[in-house]
Amino acid sequence: MSSDETVIKVEKLDKYYQVYERPNDRLKQFIIPRVKRLLGRNAQNYFREFKALNNVSFEIKKGETVGIIGRNGSGKSTLLQIICGTLTPTHGKVETRGRIAALLELGSGFNPEFTGRENVYLNATVLGLSKEEVAERFDKIVEFADIGEFIDQPVKTYSSGMSVRLAFAVIAHVDADILIIDEALAVGDAFFVQKCMRFLRSFMEKGTVLFVSHDSSAITNLCSHAIWLQHGEIRQQGIPKEVAEQYLEAQFEAIQKETEKPVSQADKKVGTQFSTDKSPVAEVEKEDYHDMRRDFINASPLRNDIELFSFNPDAASFGTGQAKIIDIGLKDLQGKSLTWIVGGESVKLSITCFADKPLNSPIVGFYLKDRLGQTLFGDNTYIGTSALNIEKGEKFNAKFEFRMPTLPPGQYSLCAALAEGTQADHVQHHWVHDGLIINSHSSFVVTGLVGIPMRNIELELM
Repeated sequence: MSSDETVIKVEKLDKYYQVYERPNDRLKQFIIPRVKRLLGRNAQNYFREFKALNNVSFEIKKGETVGIIGRNGSGKSTLLQIICGTLTPTHGKVETRGRIAALLELGSGFNPEFTGRENVYLNATVLGLSKEEVAERFDKIVEFADIGEFIDQPVKTYSSGMSVRLAFAVIAHVDADILIIDEALAVGDAFFVQKCMRFLRSFMEKGTVLFVSHDSSAITNLCSHAIWLQHGEIRQQGIPKEVAEQYLEAQFEAIQKETEKPVSQADKKVGTQFSTDKSPVAEVEKEDYHDMRRDFINASPLRNDIELFSFNPDAASFGTGQAKIIDIGLKDLQGKSLTWIVGGESVKLSITCFADKPLNSPIVGFYLKDRLGQTLFGDNTYIGTSALNIEKGEKFNAKFEFRMPTLPPGQYSLCAALAEGTQADHVQHHWVHDGLIINSHSSFVVTGLVGIPMRNIELELM
């Protein structure tokens, strides 16, 4: 390798498969071309070539966490298997440095007839541990997997979640330099996933991680670099937030091209079935309250001052353009525009839109994201508001009233979207990525993504 810091180097990687239309074509391909070559004639192929990967090149440095994102069939799993050495590339080469531990396809590497105990020894040995080292760590592996007495049962009797638990427990205890994960954690329960995430974050401090995810928030939150694969080629790579936003935009564009039809009468009915009455949600008595510490906090340097910048009409966006978001702002409960707010206070988010064509059942929504692009909270108008029919050239407005959470210091962005149709089936007219920038200054939040007002806090002797 050209650099001591490079632990994975992928260079001009291709992986092609032969796809046969009929079973007997495979037999023809095996026999006929050989006979024709012996006779000195040109041979005909009876297959078509499918390019799972095409000219893929990149490098990963030691200590980086790299996320691979892309739709099903884009070549993500194939790429990981080639890096791990379980698949051979058609062309190109892969160089790795250090011990690799991989969690790829569900149950891969396990012999279903062997017990969990036997598979632990088998897998850990394959990953480079001696039998004595496995014995020393066996109890910790079993404790991490938390599958109880099933450790001595055949793996074929395991549920998918149990298989993942045991597989992850093994790779977490083999002192790997590089960890490769292919979305296998999607089947784990919440408690186990949190345990795995704690391990991953600890591992990231010293090791290199390469993982596949469809979750753009996970990519932006965990990764220092992102790679977007599409049809076996690298479409984009770089800063995770930027790659995830471009991937999201392409996803919406693809969905709209697949549908590319006006909202049907049936869709309109679905879109309004919850809103024919004045409200689809039972009336809840509003009870205002404030954090019992508010007076003290707001009189101290810990007050959560949140600075608001003006709506940026030139912010990155996508959509059909047949309707647009023309303004985003935060207001007080009397409707006065705000440039500063204090975390914990009630505010109204106002999103103003303009229709360049008649709209049936428009939906307006928003997300508040941190600097890594991780969604903190959001909502939309689909449930809880009456359906509107908007004429061409009309303006309309969506308002969301909520208590602003207390934000840790840092920069945040508000993303807004305008669609037409239903929650499940809609046309995206305008999606604005960073329409409103928010700076949170001093704050008393020391843990968590956000803070919420506490109705009461007590400490007393029992």
